[in-house]
Amino acid sequence: MNILILGGGGREHALAWKIKQSTSCTKLFIAPGNAGTAQSGENIDANINDFDAIKKLCLKKKIGMVVIGPEDPLVNGIYDFFKNDEEIKDIIVIGPSKEAAQLEGSKAFAKAFMMRHNIPTAGYKEFDESNYLDGLEYLKKHSLPVVLKADGLAAGKGVLICQNHIEAMSEFELMIQRAKFGEAGKKVVVEEFLKGIELSVFVLTDGKKFVLLPEAKDYKRIGKNDTGLNTGGMGAISPVPFAHEAFMQSVIEKVIEPTILGLQKENLEYKGFLFFGLIKVDGEPMVIEYNCRLGDPEAEVVLLRLKNDLVQLFEATSRQRIHEEKILIDSRSAAAIMAVSGGYPGEYEKGKQIDFGYLENPEAKKSIDVDGGVMVFHAGTVKRDNEIVTCGGRVLAVSSLADTLAEAVELSIEILSQIYFEDMYFRKDIGFEFIS
Repeated sequence: MNILILGGGGREHALAWKIKQSTSCTKLFIAPGNAGTAQSGENIDANINDFDAIKKLCLKKKIGMVVIGPEDPLVNGIYDFFKNDEEIKDIIVIGPSKEAAQLEGSKAFAKAFMMRHNIPTAGYKEFDESNYLDGLEYLKKHSLPVVLKADGLAAGKGVLICQNHIEAMSEFELMIQRAKFGEAGKKVVVEEFLKGIELSVFVLTDGKKFVLLPEAKDYKRIGKNDTGLNTGGMGAISPVPFAHEAFMQSVIEKVIEPTILGLQKENLEYKGFLFFGLIKVDGEPMVIEYNCRLGDPEAEVVLLRLKNDLVQLFEATSRQRIHEEKILIDSRSAAAIMAVSGGYPGEYEKGKQIDFGYLENPEAKKSIDVDGGVMVFHAGTVKRDNEIVTCGGRVLAVSSLADTLAEAVELSIEILSQIYFEDMYFRKDIGFEFIS
């Protein structure tokens, strides 16, 4: 089967690496991909939100399966586009329908869905220009800190935790009246702040049944000990030490099963990854958010530990037989550490040549694979004049497997010390709270 992956980040490189291992994959294409995905398949320059162009590509390359990496095409309805077109309706699409993707595309939709199906989450209210003054009065009396969320997609930047009422009202005005986050922030969800520890839980679902994939914890802050600005993710670990069997059973019973049942009750078509952003509060799980795809950099540890043939799982999902698959998970610990451009998540320069040093040695390359315990996943890279250069804020994710979390983090740091590009930065304390 010829397979197309849409996207060009670290998650998509991890997907390409994993899918390429499948006996069911004949040819692999990635649009647009990056310098790393080119090692697993053929990159094709294409706009992932230009569905007509994607259709032409699928017909030209005789694609049998499309795997969507990022959220934008899903929220924009790519699943429905395929299923409503006679020429491409039989192509397997891994992802939810446009309506189901509103679980990620609209915070207000997701919160209302959780309330309807008794899924534990923070209390909230939603406001827009029509009830803006009510929102200001509500914020004046709200307990602190208070969370403001842009309703729509805001590239991971639409969540603000405000420590005082003046800040909250000022940000509220900027979002609704001054379009701080564009259309995404024209509606704002105001939530109570939950104190606890976060983790990411992933399932693959056919809309009726599901299989549980390895959980992960990512690290958003730019600085050591989770300080500084929020980023798209500076690293991730899996498994999560506090996600023991009893806790995960609670997640399944109180969060995952009610969510899948809710999809069925509301006739929301869903065949793909479902990501639960959770927080453990007083020993119990609560949902912070849904995402309708794999996380990044979580994918770079989750897929490293998943031992199944991923295409086989996707095929079972498309036939609504995912429950017949047994998930096999590597018992070792995985740690991904992200190398980022200087200045990120603020302004940064692109086009910095990446020197892989010792890793360019053919003997070294033999060890840079899952058997050797390490994968260097590309995120923001491009090949130019036969050299690999930076083209994004998050550049590389070095993911390692080892017997302990401490060893996995140490291995990733060791590999990163072999790599250089100007102003390169990475955190050396990923997983710090679990390493003594």
